[in-house]
Amino acid sequence: VADENVTLCVTGNGDVLEPEHGIMAIGSGGNYSLAAALALADRKLSAEKIAEKALTIAAEICVYTNGNMVVETLPAKQ
Repeated sequence: VADENVTLCVTGNGDVLEPEHGIMAIGSGGNYSLAAALALADRKLSAEKIAEKALTIAAEICVYTNGNMVVETLPAKQ
């Protein structure tokens, strides 16, 4: 669950978790993607570019992570 201010993970048990540093990754390559995103977060990249690069890195490391992706963004508030 996410909006322009916060990202939360609702687990299968109904727990609501807020990730450290505002960055979250799930799935088979989630740990690789999270590590890459954390490493990229201090650079002057958009959130979309960080997500794309992190997922690409995860797909190169984890054989279960597909490199095909669609990055969806929330529109900026006016």
